[in-house]
Amino acid sequence: MLIMTAKLPRRKLSLGVAAAALLCCCAIALNFGHTLGREASASALPNPKGVKTNQDRVDYLSAYGWQVESEPITTQELLIPEEMDDSYSEYLALQNGQGFDLQKYAGRRVKRYTYEVLNYPTGETGVQANLLICKNTVIGGEVLSPQLDGFLHGLAMP
Repeated sequence: MLIMTAKLPRRKLSLGVAAAALLCCCAIALNFGHTLGREASASALPNPKGVKTNQDRVDYLSAYGWQVESEPITTQELLIPEEMDDSYSEYLALQNGQGFDLQKYAGRRVKRYTYEVLNYPTGETGVQANLLICKNTVIGGEVLSPQLDGFLHGLAMP
């Protein structure tokens, strides 16, 4: 059996303990700050439930920073396919990235409301915002340019 001993002055030992305690406190504070940041950003997103009226839909888009025309350009009833092939993979990934799971609504009828965006950051006109709604709940959405060389992205302001 091998026993080793070390002699440390009391002052150095107390400094070491204080430094270790300070590091622990910093780690806890940083973790707490990250948790608060996640909760604040999650609470900053609009609630997708209870979107019943046109004003609710306009307010929902406004919560993302979009100014849209007060009435939709079009309203369409769509059927989400029972099985989605590979052609849907990018669109499903876009929706999943926003926290929407369209596969939960496979085989269901939904409404798509299309609004004209008035404040796209590049100044481009004709930009549209779509909301997919099933029973007063937003289940998907995107912002797009219908131009030939257009774009498609999530609801968050770029």
